[in-house]
Amino acid sequence: MPGKFRKKPIVIEAVRWDGSNYDEVCEFVGESLSHDAMLIIPTLEGKMEAGCGDWIIKGINNEFYPCKNDIFIKTYEEVLTKKIKDKNDE
Repeated sequence: MPGKFRKKPIVIEAVRWDGSNYDEVCEFVGESLSHDAMLIIPTLEGKMEAGCGDWIIKGINNEFYPCKNDIFIKTYEEVLTKKIKDKNDE
C-alpha cells in the first residue's frame, strides 16, 4: 500500500558550480573534471553533466552527483557549525 515518507536527516557536503570555481570543484571531487560550459561529474550511474548554478553533492557513500539548484533548495538547508572556543582565543 502506498505511504508517505520523509527523507532521513543526514548531513551532506556540497559545492555550487558557478562557472568560475573549477579548481574548487575539482578539489572537492578529488580529480580533474572535463568541462566546457558543463562539468562532467563521474557518478555511480555513469557520467552526468552539471551546468552553471548546479550543486555537486557528496553522498553518504562518498559518491558524487549533480543537483539542480531548485531541487537542492527544496531538499537541503545549510548546517551551521559552531566553533568551539579555545582558551587561547580570548
